Amino acid sequence: MKKKFWVFIILFCLPAGVMAENQWDYINRRHEVRIGWGDQLFESVMWHKPTTIISNMPTTWEKTYHEDYHYDQHLWTEYQYRVTHWFSFGGMIDLSEVHWDDVTRNGAGTEVSRSRGHYFCNVVLMPTVRFTYFFHNNVNLYSGLGFGMDINSGTETNMFGKRTDVGAALNITLIGLSANYDRWFWTVDFGGMYALRNTNTIFMASSRIINVGFGARF
Repeated sequence: MKKKFWVFIILFCLPAGVMAENQWDYINRRHEVRIGWGDQLFESVMWHKPTTIISNMPTTWEKTYHEDYHYDQHLWTEYQYRVTHWFSFGGMIDLSEVHWDDVTRNGAGTEVSRSRGHYFCNVVLMPTVRFTYFFHNNVNLYSGLGFGMDINSGTETNMFGKRTDVGAALNITLIGLSANYDRWFWTVDFGGMYALRNTNTIFMASSRIINVGFGARF
């Protein structure tokens, strides 16, 4: 009877052991690196709207306008270390740029001169954490949070005559989806990135609403 009992225990534990081993093999890929693209939709819709061109002044009168904005979107890379199935931490680097022309027009609104090559860029460095609330070999669902600093620089100067400002940066991933194939995966994140030096100097607001990424686990 004892012999049959131990045979039953061994046979019962073997499948569970194989399942645990497979799961542990997956979690052994604790390192994750991904690169991605994020939008600047909010900025292009809500920010940097062209100033109304004045056309009822004498032609000797001139004013310079910011025109023809161009957005380079966000390029980013992130590393994560998975502590458990549901929690990981790491760091992110994000780069985005905005370009425009300075156009001088006379009082009739006619272009007098155009200066190209004006821009500002944001470089964000931040530690990040991620919480995975649905874990599967093929699909993961997660949320995340990052807090760090933003380095804003470009051709323009601030009120102190400096071209570079440093402020706080926050990134929120409200919901993220990861589609997995072996060690490779693709992601889509929905959230927002914010950066500011103070309430009067805002570098980003509701940027990176949508992010897509590609990465590997090892």
